[in-house]
Amino acid sequence: MKLEGGCYCGAVRYSAEGEALFKGQCFCRECQYGSGGDSNLVIGMPGDGFAWAKGKPKAFQRSDLESPVIREFCAECGTQLVSRPPALAGAVLIKVGTLDDRSAFPGPDMAIYTCDAQPYHRIPEGVATFEKTPGG
Repeated sequence: MKLEGGCYCGAVRYSAEGEALFKGQCFCRECQYGSGGDSNLVIGMPGDGFAWAKGKPKAFQRSDLESPVIREFCAECGTQLVSRPPALAGAVLIKVGTLDDRSAFPGPDMAIYTCDAQPYHRIPEGVATFEKTPGG
């Protein structure tokens, strides 16, 4: 699978190659901050097949959490592009909304951090759900 995408203003672009590790929907509180209140849809890809094709994102990692996720976004327009969770070392979680071809994401295989989901959040029928993360 080859994925390409970038931010809203076009300043930052990426490409990713390899087999998708998973397709997910995350309801954690951090993702809700980034999405404006909803879940985040992501495709987990191997980090060794990921590269920035144009520009470089700004990275942010909270200093008050024990094992914070690194979130990378465009410094110009603010588009969240990818996340790098320490628990998934070597993986890059690509935000589905940044894909050039969003049809590469047919829907999530799993929904995680459902413990943080709100009553207005929707999980597609038949999707595996986890209060935190699988095995966590």
